[in-house]
Amino acid sequence: MPAIKLFQEDAYQKNASAKVTYVGTEGVRLDQTVFYAMSGGQPGDTGLLRWNGGEARIIDTRKWKSESEPEDIIHILAEGSSLPSIGDQVEMVLDWERRYALMKMHTAMHLLCSLIGDVAVTGGQVGADKSRLDFDMPSGAVDKQTLTEGMNRLIAENHQVSFRWISDEEMDEQPDLVRTMKVKPPRGTGRVRLVAVGGNLDLQPCGGTHVRHTGEIGPVEVVKIENKGKQNRRVIIARRQASV
Repeated sequence: MPAIKLFQEDAYQKNASAKVTYVGTEGVRLDQTVFYAMSGGQPGDTGLLRWNGGEARIIDTRKWKSESEPEDIIHILAEGSSLPSIGDQVEMVLDWERRYALMKMHTAMHLLCSLIGDVAVTGGQVGADKSRLDFDMPSGAVDKQTLTEGMNRLIAENHQVSFRWISDEEMDEQPDLVRTMKVKPPRGTGRVRLVAVGGNLDLQPCGGTHVRHTGEIGPVEVVKIENKGKQNRRVIIARRQASV
């Protein structure tokens, strides 16, 4: 069975115990995990794995695919690490400061989407200090100052960020909820996770991790808007205290 994704229900869970279900040269799989696997532009989590008599550093978390098994999550260990055995009980310890920074920026990207409006997202990348979103829109449609002021206003208003699950069938009936052109909503379990900011300020399918209130994000700035094609605009945002 694939790992239970504890982060989907509680992104603030920093550690948990789990049982090892697989050990290989590519990494370790567990029956449940607090580590987010790289997808949708959000990097995979890092941290520690501890067990009786051993410890290993998790340097990345990725999706694991096999022709004969359902998709799972693989925890990639630092080169030369000692390995647990299948069946071992382990303790997961998340690199929380890094995860929390990613949660803030990922939520900020949802705010950016809400300000851009009904425009398709063509790509994106979440970073701890700087992130980007690409939009299918003409040159001059947005400007840095207006977006910066709008994002910081929404942050200061401290909107609640929540999620709920809908069925695949419900998702199919509401295709307009999908903002991304290339990244499709995580599916395969019969249900899709919807993330809502401020009720319906921004509402879209998303499997990533987010803060509970926009006020946690802190001040941000739109540092650049780049032309990446006739109808493609890249908007880069950064934390105000970060060098850009």
